Amino acid sequence: ANILHFMVKIDYNDIEFYQSLGFRSGVEIHQQILTKKKTFCHCPAGKYSKTHDAEVLRHMRPTLSELGEYDGCALMEFKTRKNVVYCLNRESVCTYEMDDTPPFLVNREGLDIVIELALMLNCSIVDELHIARKQYLDGSIPTGFQRTAVVGINGWIPYKDRRINISHVCYEEDACRQISNVGHTVTFRTDRLGMPLIEIITQAEMRTPEEMREVVIEISRLIRTSGKLRRGIGSVRQDVNGSIAGGSRVEIKGVPQINWIPRLLHTEAIRQKELLDIKKILSEKGVSEKSLKTAKADLTEALSKTKSTIIRENMEKRNVVGGIKLVKLAGIFNHPTQTGGHTRGKLIGRPRIPTLRRGEWDKNFADEVAGRLRVIACLDNMPNFFHTDKYPKYPGSDKDLSIIKKKLALKKGDLGVIVWGNKQDVETALNEVRLRVIDAINGVPNETKQPFKDGTTDFERILPGPNRMYPDTDSPPVKITPEMVQKIRANIKEPPSQKEKRYTALGLPYQIARDLSVSPRANLMDKLIKPACAGTCLRANTHRQAADRDKGVDKVLAGVTITQTLKHLEHKGVETGKIKDESIVEIFSLYAKGKFYKEAIPLILEKLGLTPSLKVTAIIKKNKLSALPESKAKAVVATAIKKNRFKMHSPDKVGTSLSLRKKTAFYAGKVMKQYRGRIKGDSLITAIMEKL
Repeated sequence: ANILHFMVKIDYNDIEFYQSLGFRSGVEIHQQILTKKKTFCHCPAGKYSKTHDAEVLRHMRPTLSELGEYDGCALMEFKTRKNVVYCLNRESVCTYEMDDTPPFLVNREGLDIVIELALMLNCSIVDELHIARKQYLDGSIPTGFQRTAVVGINGWIPYKDRRINISHVCYEEDACRQISNVGHTVTFRTDRLGMPLIEIITQAEMRTPEEMREVVIEISRLIRTSGKLRRGIGSVRQDVNGSIAGGSRVEIKGVPQINWIPRLLHTEAIRQKELLDIKKILSEKGVSEKSLKTAKADLTEALSKTKSTIIRENMEKRNVVGGIKLVKLAGIFNHPTQTGGHTRGKLIGRPRIPTLRRGEWDKNFADEVAGRLRVIACLDNMPNFFHTDKYPKYPGSDKDLSIIKKKLALKKGDLGVIVWGNKQDVETALNEVRLRVIDAINGVPNETKQPFKDGTTDFERILPGPNRMYPDTDSPPVKITPEMVQKIRANIKEPPSQKEKRYTALGLPYQIARDLSVSPRANLMDKLIKPACAGTCLRANTHRQAADRDKGVDKVLAGVTITQTLKHLEHKGVETGKIKDESIVEIFSLYAKGKFYKEAIPLILEKLGLTPSLKVTAIIKKNKLSALPESKAKAVVATAIKKNRFKMHSPDKVGTSLSLRKKTAFYAGKVMKQYRGRIKGDSLITAIMEKL
């Protein structure tokens, strides 16, 4: 009670704190792989569109699993009664994707890539590929299921002083792109549908949210070195899962940015702790799944004269208002659950963790219920229900509250909930309120959550279980022979961790070595720094350059050029992919011979990106980038000082060191504008200061 209310930055890598909660986490990484065709048909992969030639309307229904059981997630999606609309573009869709013809044989190009990536993750490769069907009734796949197959098992990646285990690597087809979801209608584009995808599933071995972020980065870095992944928005998605002791596995679906992961997982850990507190409170009140008492009532006529804007708008549409009584549940809907990345000192007994007053929490249990009603009952105009513990204020709200309490026969300690909409949606919603309370009685439900930037989440669907999987009788098994695996293994590139150690040993700074280890131009760096190249590319023609080379200056410059300069030019719109490695080798060879200075390298590369057919020597000559003799450089400085008058724009006294620095920078800018790359930067500064 005496803990101060204050805000501090949270340590997402505090092992002691997260282990006190029993926190653990895992991840499923879905990454599109670079192939010409889709997974089970011959449509082109990666051909996106904003227009469509036709629309198809479908309704999804659940299917029994191999054991004759329904999946809970599939049943939940069926309750939403969605109209699923698919927008089809003739250039990127076919009859297979609409489930009107059987699948083609699995794309072998994609299979080879997935085997390669699985080997990079130290997996054991299966002897035979068996395609299975995984039910998806949210409409994202027109068939109602995704075709998927396990390729590798029991893999691992190195992480600090231990290994993170990879349970499965799968080869599967991607789903549609959702473009709208309003009420009972969800609309998709099918251009992304069927694109080859790799799914990487780790064990739940991450002990803190920060460890989860770092592991996702390491896996991404590793598979990127293959150069066989599709890049760009939507090409990769992370589904992180987390749980605490006594809680349940909850999956946060489609985290768009890796840096969101720590805050999302932290909030989920706190949410589960609060849900377990709710379970304890309900138990102390004597509320159990068997003893839970509820009663429904129609409040449409009773609230016909309400002045609530949202209820009146629904009544004008001839909708209904329904209510449900929850016996002994007063106060539960106000219990906080999510904090948007903060937590309470009271929760963990450590005063350096920030404490939040009850009103400062971002979400409470009522938001948990609202999310269920939004998704399952399709009541997506918020707010979608009122409850008597915190009834909103509007003209006549006290009178309405009295009517609700009387109509639902609420006693002290009871809670009343009212919902509005069409009759069928209201009936679904009232049932969901009761089901969510039953979940609260049992603790933390297995759910899939939608992520938000502030670290909070909202309900997306019930977490799918094993009952959604069954064999695909349309696809024959594919034999994966030891010879096939060995051939792929022979061409696997050096892992980033080994490259990073090698580059660091050569004297490169850590960040440059780290960036180079996953760069597609890493082979170019190896060409520039290997001994055979030292006599040509990095030959020094002065004692000063020889000393610099021995310190690794040329290697650093090469590393910066590959990892930073090319990326900077790409952001400027230069097509750096057109620049050949041979041209960059020639640039460094000429630089080592003193033909120009390092400031000219970005200029030469930019011109090469625009006209890759030109020779480097021709670009230097045409753009006058050759190094100026020292005497000429001094003459240029003298002319710049004579022609350009420096004016002070601040009260600095003339002659002070600050004034001298400003003057030097001013004249250096004037000279570099015309002679960048032809005069060494440090020599230019020295010449200006001497002249001044």
